[in-house]
This record gives sequence, C-alpha cells and structure tokens, in this order.
Amino acid sequence: MSAPRSLVLTAAVLLSCGALFSAFVPSPLARSAVSAPVIALPTAALSAAALVTPTVAYADDSSVWIPALSAVGAGFAIGLAAIGSGVGQGIASGRCIDGISRQPEVADDLRGVLLLSLAFMESLTIYGLVIALVLLFANPLIK
Repeated sequence: MSAPRSLVLTAAVLLSCGALFSAFVPSPLARSAVSAPVIALPTAALSAAALVTPTVAYADDSSVWIPALSAVGAGFAIGLAAIGSGVGQGIASGRCIDGISRQPEVADDLRGVLLLSLAFMESLTIYGLVIALVLLFANPLIK
C-alpha cells in the first residue's frame, strides 16, 4: 500500500523540481534543422501535485515523509527568512548612510529610524526561526 504513495510523492517532487529548474536555469537550445514543438508543463498539473502531496504523506501512520518534508520546510523557512532579512537590512543601511552623507544634520533622526526598522526586520527572521523550530520539534502533523 505504501509503494503507490511513495511513487506519487516521488513523481510530485520530480515534477516540481523539473518545473523549478526549467524556470530558473534555462537549458541551451540545440541547433537542429527540425525544431520540435515545445510542450509546457501546465500550471494545473503542478497545482494538483502540490495539493495531493501533503494528503498522500499524511495518509500513513508509520510514514517517514512528514518528518522528512518538515525538515526540508524548516530549512527553507529559516533560509528564506535569513536571506530576506539580510538583503532588507543591507538595503536599509545603505540608504541610511546615503541620507546621512547628503544631510549630516539629520543623522540622529535617521539613525533612530534605522535601528527601529532593523529591529522589525530582525523580528521577521525570528518568526522564520520559530516556524522552523515548530516544524522540527512540535510538528502538528505528526500524531
């Protein structure tokens, strides 16, 4: 009974990875006299795979898919939160330095606003860490 479920999960992961790689890493086109028609993977198929994957993973009590996918989700949660916060903090700090260099008399005001905004940006990273810790240690999907 678990063999079809694992096949469905494997197919869903392969389809989504294929779509991801084809979207971000374009392959070089082969130069040939006869061009083959380009068949695009429909969005509906990817949506269906994304909707079916958690249901199939949750179906078995002794399944290892939920903890494994939770670990992957935790990695994405903390990774994306850290990258987003780091980029945002870098942009905000750079703009603050530009503003201070243009108008040194407002340095105190800009510094206060910068520190407050950096604290809010860092709180979003902490939210990502909390989500990752919940997925790893207090996962509501595991019975």
